This record gives sequence, structure tokens and C-alpha cells, in this order.
Amino acid sequence: MTPVELLTTFIAAYLAQPSTAYWRAIEIAATLRYGLPDGLGLDLGCGDGILTDILLSGSGARRLVGVDLDPLEAEAAAKFSFYERVHVAPGNAIPEPDGAFDFVLANSVLEHIPDLDGTIAEVSRVLRSGGKFIFTVPAPAFHDNLRGPVAPGVSRKAYLETLDRRLAHFHYLSAPRWAEMTERNGLSLDACLGYLDRRETRRWETLSRVTGGLLYLAFGETKRPIEIQRSLGMRHLQNRARLPRPVALAMSKVIEFGASVDRNRGGWLDANSSSCLLVAGTKK
Repeated sequence: MTPVELLTTFIAAYLAQPSTAYWRAIEIAATLRYGLPDGLGLDLGCGDGILTDILLSGSGARRLVGVDLDPLEAEAAAKFSFYERVHVAPGNAIPEPDGAFDFVLANSVLEHIPDLDGTIAEVSRVLRSGGKFIFTVPAPAFHDNLRGPVAPGVSRKAYLETLDRRLAHFHYLSAPRWAEMTERNGLSLDACLGYLDRRETRRWETLSRVTGGLLYLAFGETKRPIEIQRSLGMRHLQNRARLPRPVALAMSKVIEFGASVDRNRGGWLDANSSSCLLVAGTKK
């Protein structure tokens, strides 16, 4: 699937989340470009399974076990037949035996986990020797690539702090820090590749500012985006309906105008300046 096809697919699936659809289209295109390993995989932070369903439509079928901390998300994910089972559990206490998996995938998950080191240790435990891991995560340059506040009197520091609270981002690790963390947990780092450039980051920011950002403000900056979506019935609708393909295609053309999702499809970005990293490696 091309990045443009992915964007249309994500817009159709994420009815009320155009900014998320835009980011995920670029991210999943990067994951498909790197390649998904074969064998039995653990989908760490599987969410409702919709993203993984789209990923597998591009990579081909895989056998998967899902794990997510949110019971409602896990319940939704369990409806997909590619999951052999779905656990409700934290990332640092996965109810699976040592060496159970050929690969572990964590797509835009690890930045949300406060106990990151414990989770990476658990990833190492459940991987077999020679097993692979693929993580997609925001990078330190994410903050630098944002345009920042548009409201007068708001400092950039306050803007970034509010954004991180809304997104529940706890970590922005550089490539050297990923190398250190994986190494001390018995994993070797094979690649740390950049995606999502400054223009794409700012397009995401604009979309997010007028959708999730406004809702977050309207709810007093106290509820997580997923809680807001549920209270408005958006999550229920998302798990049961899709936009017609022609409508989604028309929306995708508007959303990516001037910041095409396929502008970097031919390669990877500098890991020091890109907003996100694909971190991949092997269990020793």
C-alpha cells in the first residue's frame, strides 16, 4: 500500500481523528518499508486492533497476540481473527512465557509508558533468542519541529507541556539512548531510522490543534483524548463504521495538500532531525 492509500484507509477508519490518520499513514508506510518479521508476534499496546488490521493488509497475514492496559480497547481488538488471544495487562507484566515470540511490535506505544525500562526488559524476556523487535516512537526533535503556540501570551514551554499532557507523552529518546536501553536489557539495536519531517509534523499539529486540541480545552484539559472520544460516542462509532472510500479519498486530498504523505517515501530521514524514529533490533 502506498502512503496515499494508507491515508485514505486511515481516514475511513478514524472518522473523527484526521490528525491521527495523517500521522499513522506516514508511520505505517515506514513500518511496511522496513518490513514486518514472520512468525508469532506480540502486538504490544494493540489498542482496538484497527491499526494492526490496516498494517497487515499491507504486510500480509501474521499470527499475533495482543496486549493492552485498557480493557475496552482489548475487547474491541479481540474481535479481529488475527489475534490468537488478547491480554489486559501492563507492558512490564505480560502474561506470556519466556521466549514465546518471534517478534514484538510496539507502534506509537512506548512513549506513553512511564516505566519504560521495565517494559523493555519484559520485551526482552518474551522474545526468543534471535527474535526481532520494531518500535515506532516520537523523537527528541518532535518538539523542535512543531510550530508552537498561536494564542497570544502563551509561552512555547507552556504549549509543549500542555501538548505532552494531552498526548500522554513521557519519553523522547534519542538513538544513542535507545542503544543504551536496549543493550542493558539484552537486546541489540539494528536500526534507528527517522520519519515524519518538519512539514509533516506541522501539518499534523494544525490538524490536531483544531480537533483534539479544541476538545481537550473544551473538557477543561482534564480528560484523555480517548475518554473524550468515548464520552461523545466517537470510539463506539469508530469500531463499527467506516467512511465511504470516495469520501475518505476526497478528505485525504484536502488534508495532505501542501504536505503530501508520500514526500519521503523513498527513504529515511536523519534520526537527529526527524520527529519520529523506527527502532528495530534483535534479542541476543
